[in-house]
Amino acid sequence: MEQSSQSATGVMKHTTKVALKRDLGLWSALALVIGTIIGSGIFFKQASVLDAAGGTTMALGAWLLGGIITLTSGLSIAEIGSQMPETGGLYHYMENMYNKFWGFLSGWMQIIVYGPSMIASLALYLGVLVTDFFGIGNKWLVPVGLIAIAFIGLINFLSNRFGASIAIIITLCKLVPITMIIVFGLFFGNGNAFGQSVQHITSQAGSGFGVAVLATLFAYDGWVLVANMGGEIKNPKKMLPKAIGLGILLVSVIYLLVTFGIYRVMPAAEIHRLGQNATPAFAKLAFGGLGGKILNIGIIISILGCMNGKIMTFPRIMWKMADNKELPFSDKLAYINKKTLSPIYAIVTVLGIAMLLVLFANPDRLSDLCITTVYIFYVMAFVGLFKLRRREQTTAQIDKQSFRVPFYPLTPIIAILGAGFVIFSEVINDPMGILFSIIIVASGIPIYYYFKKKHAQPVAH
Repeated sequence: MEQSSQSATGVMKHTTKVALKRDLGLWSALALVIGTIIGSGIFFKQASVLDAAGGTTMALGAWLLGGIITLTSGLSIAEIGSQMPETGGLYHYMENMYNKFWGFLSGWMQIIVYGPSMIASLALYLGVLVTDFFGIGNKWLVPVGLIAIAFIGLINFLSNRFGASIAIIITLCKLVPITMIIVFGLFFGNGNAFGQSVQHITSQAGSGFGVAVLATLFAYDGWVLVANMGGEIKNPKKMLPKAIGLGILLVSVIYLLVTFGIYRVMPAAEIHRLGQNATPAFAKLAFGGLGGKILNIGIIISILGCMNGKIMTFPRIMWKMADNKELPFSDKLAYINKKTLSPIYAIVTVLGIAMLLVLFANPDRLSDLCITTVYIFYVMAFVGLFKLRRREQTTAQIDKQSFRVPFYPLTPIIAILGAGFVIFSEVINDPMGILFSIIIVASGIPIYYYFKKKHAQPVAH
């Protein structure tokens, strides 16, 4: 988009503003949804979900409820997104449904806590798999995570079409290990997937069904990230809801089948004992040494694909906020490379924060932190859907082309109740973690008011 400005001498200066390009189709959007959801969670959260739930039956219930909450949440956001199909996702929605203050805080939360924490936890889970695969010891866990972040970051310096193509390829590849786990568990497992308990082997067992659901929500999370690229999707009023709804539904079925299959093969006590290493051990048990390694390669590819989706989408929020002059160094962070149309400095900044978290945190703590934080804003967004409906009735301006959430108002009500249940459970079980999350998000308030005051000042002539 070319713009002209006139200098004091009357000479016209021509400057070119580079914009993001709307060229992602349905398959790219769907691959991003599935690719950013299916990563490490389904493989590494089995033990934590089982321990919190207290047994396999309740754990399967937690995976089912997590899927229902996620589906109702996704459909609610899909209606909002179809009416506001712009880059920025939740940040853009909150600003339009409430005001600039809440829009800024939701964006700040995503670029400082949520996004970097998700990327860092994935990198550390990847480190667990890679070090186990090569037998090189835990001392390489952090370096492997850092190398993975840098590698995927370099890929995303290229055009969004390249990143989307990678997402499609990796999404297809990650379905191979998932299919292997499901088929082996359903047809060759001889255990009972229901009724197994871990109450007698750990004092932490049954610590909270809500905590178990929270752990599943990390595995389900990522569906909202495609909305961050709303300004780069073709016909987003139709494509965005289709990608979110269909993607979440497919993932929910896959997760239940994978969990059921694992419970059919491995006793609950063994899953508890192995913890994060339960899935690599399942691979070796089910397919032998060579088969287990092949399956683990597939899981490694799955995590890399999930990282790619998150690294592709989170910097778009930072870019959008910088483009609105709401962040320090906005001129740099709003820069888009003219050849690749990628927000280079925004990518580097988000990944830099993620790398710091890799050095100083553990993956389970990071995953719980980011999920609890984002769900506080999800609740506000779901309530915002009711605000939008009332606004339509007041102004009598209804966009008939936009997506309408099915079973309204029941669907957003379930989303609100589900998210509230998870937040309440986390407040009861980890009040300090909630407080820490709120403090980090609140740290953006002074920045918001500084730039608000700066923009309000009259320009000197």
